[in-house]
Amino acid sequence: MTTSGFDVFGTGIRTKTLVAISVLEETHAPELARLLGVGTTTVRNALDTLEQSGMVVGTLEGNTRRVRLNTRFRAYDQLKALLDQLAIGDIPLLERIADLRRRPRRSGQAL
Repeated sequence: MTTSGFDVFGTGIRTKTLVAISVLEETHAPELARLLGVGTTTVRNALDTLEQSGMVVGTLEGNTRRVRLNTRFRAYDQLKALLDQLAIGDIPLLERIADLRRRPRRSGQAL
């Protein structure tokens, strides 16, 4: 994955992770890794950095850490507006997000 010119938040992975979280509203590291085409560890490292900065907040649901934008972040409105603009410019990411299946499949149903 090339991230040239897409490193507003330090690295391209951090920026793309934030954009994806903004569009998805809530997600988890393995889903982000599949979506961005990188390793889960890479995404988790980016999420840890973003959570330490206060932009992202994580909650545990069973064994899964769900993440979303922190609405209490001091510049949340400006951050959300910037991420929305960045998302509009990343058509391939929006297409991959549109193809995600986000709800459970009935047992026995084919893929």
